[in-house]
Amino acid sequence: MIGILGGMGTQAGLDFCNKLAILYRGKIDQEYPLFLLYNKSNIPGRPESIGVQTKSLSNRPNNRISEKKYLLVLKSLLNGCKVLKKSKCKFIVIPCNTAHYWYDDLKRKINLPMINMPQEVFRYTLKKCKKKSKIGLLATEGTLKTGVYNKFFDKHFDLVFPNKVNQKNSVNKAIKLVKMGNVKAASKIIKPAINYLIKKECKKIILGCTELPIAIFAFKSFKTIKSSKIFLDPNLILANAAMKKYNK
Repeated sequence: MIGILGGMGTQAGLDFCNKLAILYRGKIDQEYPLFLLYNKSNIPGRPESIGVQTKSLSNRPNNRISEKKYLLVLKSLLNGCKVLKKSKCKFIVIPCNTAHYWYDDLKRKINLPMINMPQEVFRYTLKKCKKKSKIGLLATEGTLKTGVYNKFFDKHFDLVFPNKVNQKNSVNKAIKLVKMGNVKAASKIIKPAINYLIKKECKKIILGCTELPIAIFAFKSFKTIKSSKIFLDPNLILANAAMKKYNK
């Protein structure tokens, strides 16, 4: 059984489950994959709990306030993983990019296999793009600060971020709107950030916050999502990786 630690946000966790079911739908109920979603929406805000800029997941906050926030999120994530472990899940996935700042500590403490979302996106990108290609990254400021994607991408690709104006007025607002349930408004407000990365000649754009695929593909068919030539959807990539491990 696949263990899904969700609630970061709720819409993103449901989006992952929906993609898992659509990708591997059965002809009858019994042919669908077994998975358990723990919608742990009371986990402290991940971007708000990252107070200092770091270069990789191995770096920990270097002041007491940031360390305290880090540990509060880690404890909450760990409690969620323990629930899934007790429920006999075979492995765990976390459909939240920023939460992967805590991945290494979680993996050490939970003693259960976990799929690393940014790493799976990197592996997928290696198959689709030439090395040193420009790859755009739309994500929370927390994901950008902690380098959860840089850790895998920097040696092979040129990651490109939105400028400060687009990050604040387009990306951050779109993420917030999806969390509030206003997907239609989010789909409009994210466009300037997308256009900025396209003008920077990015070959692909990673939707590095799991709210963003909801905004960008709002009211579009699942076929359109799968066939997108520019966007990389981490939730979709994670769903495929989860099923590969599930079927082993």
